Amino acid sequence: MRRAVLALLALVLLAGCGNDDPGEFHGAVLEQPYTVPTTPLTDTDGDDYSLATSTDKRLTLVFFGYINCPDICGVVMSTLASAMTRLDAADRKQVDVVFVTTDPARDTEQAIRAYLDRFDPSFIGLTGDLRTISAIGRPLAVAVEKGQKLPSGGYEVVHGTHVTGIDSDDEAPVIWTQGTSAAQYADDIHQLLAKGN
Repeated sequence: MRRAVLALLALVLLAGCGNDDPGEFHGAVLEQPYTVPTTPLTDTDGDDYSLATSTDKRLTLVFFGYINCPDICGVVMSTLASAMTRLDAADRKQVDVVFVTTDPARDTEQAIRAYLDRFDPSFIGLTGDLRTISAIGRPLAVAVEKGQKLPSGGYEVVHGTHVTGIDSDDEAPVIWTQGTSAAQYADDIHQLLAKGN
């Protein structure tokens, strides 16, 4: 997979900026992949799950967010769910989607499972203590912090909004911004998997 991403980087650099053509790569290929921490979190079944050692698919898409997020999180998760439906069966079997809560005080394992089931029951949900979640997010360029109190009595959680792609080498060589469409995700995923064969 690493060679596939490097090949895509070369194509992106050669192509430069262009139109939204089929076959164009929409994510940002990182010249220096992010290091994926091995520290485990807890999945919705109560088992340990590490973004490095537990990700056994060729591509794992990871998003840090929270259930009470008023806008971005639901949109990103819905877009990822739609992207998964656009993949053929062979590609779909090689991809996992992981949601890491940035609000573990309110997002229980049961609440995360119910939330993800609305999008796709195969999505994996993770929680843990906030300090550990923040430490895991840091090398993936995801800042996590408790935000300001809301008039409702709750609070917002400040967090990064990109989706990180982790490959089978346990590195994160590509990210997608929150404006990426379901079609763009599906096209990029297909390209990554095809080039990795």
